[in-house]
Parts: sequence; C-alpha cells; structure tokens
Amino acid sequence: MSTKYTRGSFQLMKSINRSVILNMIRSKGPISRADIAKQTNLTPPTVSNIVKELLDSQFVVETTQGSSQGGRKPTYLEINANQFFIMGIDVGRYHIKFVITNLYGELVEQLMLDIQAQPEANDLIEKMKEGIYQIMQKGGRNKDKYLGIGVAMHGIVDVNTGVSLFAPSFQTHNIPIQEELAKEFSMMVHVENDAKAMTLGEWWLGNGNDEDNIVGINVGHGIGAGIMIRGELFQGANFIAGEIGHMTIDLSGPKCSCGNYGCLQTLAAGPAIAQRAIKELKAGNTSMITDIVQGDLERVNGEIVFEAATRGDEFSQELLKQTGRYLGIGLTNLIHTINPNRIIIGGGVSHAGEFILDSLQETIQARIITDAAKETEIVPSQLGDNASAIGACVLILQNFFHGGKQVSQ
Repeated sequence: MSTKYTRGSFQLMKSINRSVILNMIRSKGPISRADIAKQTNLTPPTVSNIVKELLDSQFVVETTQGSSQGGRKPTYLEINANQFFIMGIDVGRYHIKFVITNLYGELVEQLMLDIQAQPEANDLIEKMKEGIYQIMQKGGRNKDKYLGIGVAMHGIVDVNTGVSLFAPSFQTHNIPIQEELAKEFSMMVHVENDAKAMTLGEWWLGNGNDEDNIVGINVGHGIGAGIMIRGELFQGANFIAGEIGHMTIDLSGPKCSCGNYGCLQTLAAGPAIAQRAIKELKAGNTSMITDIVQGDLERVNGEIVFEAATRGDEFSQELLKQTGRYLGIGLTNLIHTINPNRIIIGGGVSHAGEFILDSLQETIQARIITDAAKETEIVPSQLGDNASAIGACVLILQNFFHGGKQVSQ
C-alpha cells in the first residue's frame, strides 16, 4: 500500500469522524467528551484529539461543567454558533434576497435588492455580487468569518457544477453562478433550485425536521417542488425532478412560459391568480378589487386578491378557492406518484391560508385512492418568506456538518 494512499485514507477517516463529532455536538449539545465517545463508538483519545482541533479552530466552545459521577466533573461542549456565518441568496422574479445565518441557521442579517426587467445572465451575476458585498459590509464581519455562499435559484440547476441551466422567468440559460461567485469571493459556493433549497431548509430547521420523506412546494411566481426521500433531495436524471409547475392540469388551459398549455402554474401561481381576476372583471364581474386598484386593473396582483378576500369579497374568495382546487389536483398527482409522509407549502401564494388550503384539502380528500393516503399531512412552511434563502444557507451547513459513515480509529 502506497504512503500516499495511506495518508489519504487517514485524512478521510479523520474528516468523517470530525463530521460525526460536529454533528453530535450540534444535535445533542451541550455534551461531554465521554458521552460523545459512548454515542459514536469512537475511542476517547480520538474524540479528545478531534475536539481539541475544533476548540482551537473556534468551531466549538467549552461550557459549564456537569455534575460529577464519582470522578472529575465533565466539561460540556457546544457549537460556537456566532463565531462563523453563512450567506444565503434567493433569486426571485423581481427581487434577490440575501441573508446571513449563524451556525445554527438562525437569521442575523437580511437584505433585498430589486432585479431589473428582463435581466441578462451577467446582470444577475453582478446583482448577486453587489448584494453580497453590501450585506458583508452591513454585518461588519471579516471575510474569513464566512464558511460559504448558498444560492437558491428558480428553474433548472445543475447542482454538480452550480450552473443555472434554465431560469424560465428570465428566459436565461447556462449561468455559471458557482464559478463566478467562487472566483469573486474565494469561498465555497453551492447552488440549488429554490424549491429544493426551501425543502432542505424545512427539513433541517422547520416543519420537516422529524420526517425523512417529505415534499416542499414553493408557490409564488411559479410553482416548484423539492422531493426528499430518506433524507436526501431527489434530483432526477437531468435535475428536473420536482418541476410540478409544468404538470399539465388542463389541456385547453393558458400557454405557459415553458411553451406548453395548461401547466399547473398557469392556473395556480401568483400571476395566474391575477390574470384570472383581470379577465373575469373585464367580463363584467363585480368585486371590491376594482375599488382597491381605483379602476386600474393592471395593478391587480395576487396580494390584492388576497386583501379583498380578507375583507369579505366573495369574488376574490371564490377565486382563491378555485386556485386551491387546482393545487389540490396537482398535489393529488404528487401523492399518487411519490406518496410522501408530509407536504410543506411555502411561497407567496401560501399566505392566502384557509382560502386556498381548505379547498385544496377538500380536493385531495375527494380524489386520493386510499384512506391512508388521504391522511397525508399538508402543513405551511415554518420558515416563511425566508425559507429558500435560509435553505440556501443550509446547503453550506450541510456540507460543513455532513455526517458521513463513521470510521473507527
């Protein structure tokens, strides 16, 4: 066996065990060295050596001593959460959201920048760089305090290369996000689809953290899903797994940005709600929406429809109920295909709450083929409007705390 191979194997073994210990401290801390050794089956010297390195690097700190069991009082360890930070970026249709979290994924800074109409690929890259510099300056932290940058991008993303293969809202292709940001900031960069990032964030920090088979649905300008199977995001052969917004619901429906007709997002995404409202108001239906926008129907959007619904406008309430029925058909198809334990709904449209969720649930109950599947949990996102941005941070946290197979030493 070559010296190079032996050294590489040792380093791999050490790296895996380091991750195991970090994960143990993150999930079970404060925890003693002795308890780490017992729960991981690593030898006490191995634990002590790795913990010393983690203390020296300031990723871990010692805290209050525990009670004695007949010998010296144990010293507990916990993650030094506010010593290092992660940047997360959520690229939406009209805005880019930037956040900073600590090592526990807790939000410490946020910033929003507008995106110009019809941006080119380079425009998006430059706007991301601008926002990163701004939020770093706002936080007043040295660059070496950041572990990396996570990016949640709508559309199709090659997660291996960090390239946005196709962003339908901008009609852009092959944006080298990871390469450009890594070159500019000299740090780790991971890029993921926004719905998948949202799902990962909910699994780590939100309403999915007690289930390994979940689906996260991001319903905003478009509709996308993140599918998690046994604790792993499912990408598919060509990274398009979860593009449920382009599931055909009505063959005679409106034309979608993808070129097909009757896609789910042409019926249930935010712009679809507004377009349906405008069409019906122009056809003579009456609604307080007209008063809210002072007769300028071009101002109608999903938020205004929701506002009118909360004020008792029956037209708007029925419009949102119809949206729920369309979503219910889409989720029924998803349940029949994936059969997850739980579906988490996030994105702007999810704010419509019971106006959409009640009819969505009714549709599922009427269409699902088994009683057990009818009990599939449908819950709102716990991370709310920051779900995709915080999920982008989790891309980096997951890398840092990655729990590989434990190797004895």
